[in-house]
Amino acid sequence: MDNEKAKKELLGRVTGIKKKSSCCSGSAGCCSNKGEVKTERKKITIDFLFLDLSVCTRCQGAESNLDESLKDVQNVLEATGTDVVINKVNVNTEELAVKYKFLTSPTIRVNGRDIQMEYKESLCESCGDLCGDEVDCRVWIYQGNEYTEPPKAMIIEGILKEVYGGILNSNFEENQYVVPDNLKHFYKVMKEKN
Repeated sequence: MDNEKAKKELLGRVTGIKKKSSCCSGSAGCCSNKGEVKTERKKITIDFLFLDLSVCTRCQGAESNLDESLKDVQNVLEATGTDVVINKVNVNTEELAVKYKFLTSPTIRVNGRDIQMEYKESLCESCGDLCGDEVDCRVWIYQGNEYTEPPKAMIIEGILKEVYGGILNSNFEENQYVVPDNLKHFYKVMKEKN
């Protein structure tokens, strides 16, 4: 018995654990059960900005791919303690374009950053049908290919970069906003049409 007691005391001095301690190191969560471990929840905000969802196939496709992408990453978001706020905004006036610093349609932003900072546009027949004139909408460039709808992989990548603390574009700068001519033309034609 005395030999056993001496071993415990020696072990306690070497490891720094006191004789009656049942905790491994005293760090948070070490000795508690899973339910007692509290993690700070993260929050990301996703803004989906668009001109039209009733006619524009590019905006419809972007919305559908965004919804599917969120379903695909749902388990990761839950595991990392990340809450998602989704804002879907129909930027149908020049005033809203100024408010949201809207550059092209459709746009997906994660925590205020466009998932693709540089963009290209091409003639959008469905928005042209909507307003009765020619309108350009966004072309998404991902891994060297061009798409009229953002690929799910691109959306997922943009979300996960933010979840894991990455910055979508380290060169992001806040520039003086001016409504692009393409959008000014769209709003003008829509106003005259109505």
